[in-house]
Amino acid sequence: MKDVHMPNDVELITIPGNWNFDYRYFAGETASRFFAELKNSRRIMGTRCGKCRRLLVPARTFCEACYVETVSWEPVGEEGTLEVFTIVAAAFPGMPPPPFVIGYVTLDGADTSIANFIKGVDLSDIHAAGKSLLSRPRVRTVFSAEVQGRITDFHFELI
Repeated sequence: MKDVHMPNDVELITIPGNWNFDYRYFAGETASRFFAELKNSRRIMGTRCGKCRRLLVPARTFCEACYVETVSWEPVGEEGTLEVFTIVAAAFPGMPPPPFVIGYVTLDGADTSIANFIKGVDLSDIHAAGKSLLSRPRVRTVFSAEVQGRITDFHFELI
C-alpha cells in the first residue's frame, strides 16, 4: 500500500483568500411565506408532509424523507429542546463577538430542528457551558423588537 503521509521535508503552507461578494437569495414561495410569518405574525410555521405526517421546520415544499410535496401549514410552539450546539470561540465577519452559541432546536410540535443563536448561556467557562448544554435544555423563542422577515428576527434563550 502506498504511504499517503507527507515527507518530513515538505513545508506546510497557508493560502490566503477572500470571499467577499454580493448576492441575492431567492427564497421561493415556501421560504417567502415562512419569512413573512416571522415578520407579520411573529410566529414560526412548519409544513406537514402528506405521507409521513412529519411537521417540517423551517417550512419546506418537499419532505426530504418521503420526497413528496407538503400539504399544509401549521404553527409550532414557542418553546422547544436544544438538540445539538456549537460554541463559537473564533471571530467571524458579520457575526457577534465570540464566544456565542448556535444550536438546533426542535420546537414543540415540530419533527425537525431549526438553527439559530442560543442566548442566556454563561460562557465565562466554555467547557462548563458545553457540559451544561449536553443535557438538552429547554429553550424559548424570543423575537427582536424590530422584525424584518429574516431568520435573525428571533433567537432562542434558555428557560
